[in-house]
Amino acid sequence: MSAIGNPMIRMPSSAKKGEIVEVRSLIMNPMTTGLQKNKAGKIIPAHFIQTVEVTFGAKPLSHLDWSTAVSANPYLAFKMRAEDSGILEMTWKDNQGGVWSAKASLKVA
Repeated sequence: MSAIGNPMIRMPSSAKKGEIVEVRSLIMNPMTTGLQKNKAGKIIPAHFIQTVEVTFGAKPLSHLDWSTAVSANPYLAFKMRAEDSGILEMTWKDNQGGVWSAKASLKVA
């Protein structure tokens, strides 16, 4: 199993006012359902990202509710319009109490 956590955000560090920028993110998580068995025949416990919160400039931008239907090591990409400079923060929370966050800055000229 790969390491859990290690969230990454990739986006331009600068943009012109009104420009559309793409935000790409990835987090390591097995996203197991609790229905699979290991080689010994024992149930693998459910372990998956439940929520993703996205803020920009400390204001809510998006809230996502995920389930076991999302693939392992989920990748999320979205576009946003660059209106103001600020910090984009993403927070991932899983069903076992794990919380990870990452930040990226955007300077708008």
